[in-house]
Amino acid sequence: MGIYKLNPLQDPRWQSFVDRHPRGSVFHTMEWLEALRRTYGYEPVVYTTTPPACELSNGVVFCRIRSWLSGSRLVSLPFSDHCEPLASSEELAELIHWLRASRQRKNWKYIELRPLSSDGARTADLTKSESFSLQVLDLRPSIDTLFRTFHKSCVQRKIQRAEREKLTYEEGRSDTLLKKFYDLLLLTRRRHGLPPQPLVWFRNAVACLGDRVLIRIASKDGRPVASIVTMQYKDVLVYKYGCSDSRLNNLGGNSLLFWRAIQDAKRDGVVKFDLGRSEPDNSGLVTFKENWGAVSEPLEYYRLPARQALHLNSGWRTRIARSVFSMMPDPLLAATGRLLYRHIG
Repeated sequence: MGIYKLNPLQDPRWQSFVDRHPRGSVFHTMEWLEALRRTYGYEPVVYTTTPPACELSNGVVFCRIRSWLSGSRLVSLPFSDHCEPLASSEELAELIHWLRASRQRKNWKYIELRPLSSDGARTADLTKSESFSLQVLDLRPSIDTLFRTFHKSCVQRKIQRAEREKLTYEEGRSDTLLKKFYDLLLLTRRRHGLPPQPLVWFRNAVACLGDRVLIRIASKDGRPVASIVTMQYKDVLVYKYGCSDSRLNNLGGNSLLFWRAIQDAKRDGVVKFDLGRSEPDNSGLVTFKENWGAVSEPLEYYRLPARQALHLNSGWRTRIARSVFSMMPDPLLAATGRLLYRHIG
């Protein structure tokens, strides 16, 4: 079986294939890949068993990352919670066999897959490298039924509190809304002792994804208190980023934003709300998502060969760095994010 590669930003077969494939997600799209390329210089590539000029029947998309800090590698895909290989188990095994043989010649430190299902990765004899959980909310029930499934004190009452507080709601993709979001993101990342993603990443994501991405802001008396960024593709809504002013969390801003996102999704015929991955030690985040009725699923990443992941939130060196990040002024914290993130995708 021959192995071929294509540039998904130039070959129109890729987007057509993703659009019709039942497991194609927003993370597979040309727009998401272009945002990654513009921001971090990552080169996207698809490996397939389909010959050139034929309609694609399978494909696994990667980004080629070149970094003096973390090494050259193939990742499917950086800054994406998951990216299912769009191939059968047998096709994936064949592709991985070819990539395994090519790894040293290409000087790739490792190859990483982030599938939703582990079946194909096991067939391809890959080594599990990281474990997360993914929370997914089924939006097929009626809006009234969904509301009744929300946790009464942790969700329902907070939505009602936001309404009593007369929080205002805005949505869109303007620079004004992006600035409000980013100011809250700086607050949140400092609180966590982490640098923020670069502002240019969000600008590029908005520019590339267009009406598939939405910035949502909740404010009290004109002051932003919470914000989330969602993306919609096919019949799936994805929660990708969230931030807030923790001093005002009691007003229910986050709950208002998720509720509005769910209402909009129901109106648009969306059937699934992907609430994103959660770290294994972040029980608070998992509980927050499950309070909305989301179901947790295992999410495993795989590497060839096995490598320890580069993280900003683990290890004693990182704990020292987090204390430094938490004290940085905004401009320096943002600049640190611009320098670091291209190395850790």
